[in-house]
Amino acid sequence: MSSLAVTATSRSSAPAAVVYTALLDAESWPSWTSYHEVEMELPAEVERPVRVGDLRTVRSRLRRVSCQERIVELVPDQRFGYEQAAGPLASHQGSVILTRAPHGGTEITWSATYRHTLPLLDTLRKRRLQILVHDLASYANSMVNRHS
Repeated sequence: MSSLAVTATSRSSAPAAVVYTALLDAESWPSWTSYHEVEMELPAEVERPVRVGDLRTVRSRLRRVSCQERIVELVPDQRFGYEQAAGPLASHQGSVILTRAPHGGTEITWSATYRHTLPLLDTLRKRRLQILVHDLASYANSMVNRHS
């Protein structure tokens, strides 16, 4: 098996702060991704901002596949990084970089590296990441439109 690095980009008319908020809001992910559920794993009754080291569980729509991811980097309004901590699929790590677009809004660059992959999965992973970054941009746009 070989490794695979994938990068996908999209542009949102929303400012980086809005895009970053969407990334951190695990409860919103099912509304803009194909995931059934994304839950932060915090102790009961603890309400606090997401921190480096926090874990989240991501479940597919069919609930047959789930993985646990660890937040490894948080730079407000600029960068979000994670790595797979547990799950049945090949280990991976990813990051989302937010930069100011030349004519306003935010350029979103989502990168993922899969340590072990099979050629048949490569095309699916590339397509899936492009869909994720596009859906994130669209969701952030809708957040801005709702509040204007």
